[in-house]
Amino acid sequence: MGLVLNFIVQTIVWFGFMGAIIFGAAGTMDYDGGWLYLGAMVALSVIFGAHMMRVDPGLLRERLKPPVQKDQPLADKLVLIPVLLLMFGGMGFMAADAARWRWSMMPPSVQWAGCGLLLAAFLFMYWTMRANSFAAPVVKIQKDRGQAVITTGPYAIVRHPMYLGALFYMAGTSLVLGSWWGLVTVPVLTLLLGIRIGIEEQALRSGLEGYDDYARRVRWRLIPLVW
Repeated sequence: MGLVLNFIVQTIVWFGFMGAIIFGAAGTMDYDGGWLYLGAMVALSVIFGAHMMRVDPGLLRERLKPPVQKDQPLADKLVLIPVLLLMFGGMGFMAADAARWRWSMMPPSVQWAGCGLLLAAFLFMYWTMRANSFAAPVVKIQKDRGQAVITTGPYAIVRHPMYLGALFYMAGTSLVLGSWWGLVTVPVLTLLLGIRIGIEEQALRSGLEGYDDYARRVRWRLIPLVW
């Protein structure tokens, strides 16, 4: 399947599945937060994906691959299960909280601010991908693509900036969907990503020349001045 067709098909399937979770959990299609979130996500994904297709098709091709791959460590496959369950289950919980149970009463201004946070998260993660053409969604050494240690851009600040962007993405998702309780998913995701960072660093230290020196220079793994 060509890259363009693969991108279109995965976009339709991904957001169709996401919409089914959100509106199924909400119990109604009359859910402004759900439509606002889907609209923002589709627009951002199409814009950034189309640009990535032009400037770095190799990375886009990697990011369109499935979350379980042959060269991926077993530990990473296992930790991805709770990560994906948290992301999709958390999304359903947020929708149910805001539209079905109505535990959270969030003003529209905060939801629109959440859109700004989603945009900031996408821009940060896109900056990360422009700095690192090897930012695959799974833990593996891409020998076929000549993977090397990246020290520029956000990698000069933290060793795993994509995960930092994911935390802001999760927080933005909760706000746009209108769920205060959904923010609880952020510290849980932080814990799971911390476990995955340990798995990833073990693979990078053993399979990527120069990573040990880089880790000594850039102290912070995920959150600057914290860890």
